[in-house]
Amino acid sequence: MVTLWWCVLGLLTCGYFALAGYDYGVGLLLPAFETGERRRRQTLGALGPFFLANEVWLVAAVGLLFGAFPHLEGKVFAGAYVLVVTLLLGLVTFTASMQLRSRRPDARRGAWTAGIVGGALVTALSWGLFLGNLVAGLPLAADGSPSGDVLALFSPYAVLWGLGFVALFALQGAAFLAVRAPAELTGRAVRLARAFTAPVLAFLVITTVWSAFTLDGVTALGAGVAALAFAALAVARLGLALRRNRVALVGSMVLSACPALLAGTVRFPAVLVSPGYALTVDQAATAPGTFAVLTWFAPPSLLVLLVVQWLTWRAHRHPVDQRSLLHF
Repeated sequence: MVTLWWCVLGLLTCGYFALAGYDYGVGLLLPAFETGERRRRQTLGALGPFFLANEVWLVAAVGLLFGAFPHLEGKVFAGAYVLVVTLLLGLVTFTASMQLRSRRPDARRGAWTAGIVGGALVTALSWGLFLGNLVAGLPLAADGSPSGDVLALFSPYAVLWGLGFVALFALQGAAFLAVRAPAELTGRAVRLARAFTAPVLAFLVITTVWSAFTLDGVTALGAGVAALAFAALAVARLGLALRRNRVALVGSMVLSACPALLAGTVRFPAVLVSPGYALTVDQAATAPGTFAVLTWFAPPSLLVLLVVQWLTWRAHRHPVDQRSLLHF
């Protein structure tokens, strides 16, 4: 039962990165598409129907984490408190700037545009640092309490993950725009996506080699996720080369989900490690009675989430054009 709920948490978390990754990627790439206010609005409008729906996956994942694995939640948030704060600041800045930028047609929008780009950058860096520390091991004492060594959160290995996530989200955002942006911007989006495959490949290679020499207790599941990441990047690059932009987008979405999948499986059943400390999935789980309550609410909620996401994509699968409603 505990393993099943861990898989559900993994599904929600991976779904968030697979979908919301292109939100932040479009934000990062916005300066590259600034060819006038009309084009900027169309670029952001490509996200319009999906933006808030994508964020719901994070809300659902955090809610399940609190309910199903409270012992893990407390230690993770305490051990990476600084990164959680910067992540929230990035998310709030990005979301608020997206929603307020075009609220007043006669207002200046430069500050809101900067908020979108800056918020997306901070969010990408923070997610990379956060997951990199989960894979490497949070700075925790032998009893699982925070060690107080804040600088340990910014180790070279974690910084590599932060920079890698910027390239990863940028690739995903460019692949998304190759599918949803106006026809006249598709060529630029494809060129940007192709350009970002090189730094993403470098990130995957360096991280894989570094992890092989420094991480202990890596399971076969963790090695399989690394192989999946390389395969997803190959699919994305091949899709771009063959002008199959939807295939490239799917490949980039799977690729963006791989780091979260790796963090949850790299040492399973241990889900949180640090020198001299380890927390297994059974130790992190809540009481059986709570799982019984979750069983009544989680499956129908997950079904509704999946159906709404599918209907949203089905209704807005075509590129933005002159008749499209621009939400931002």
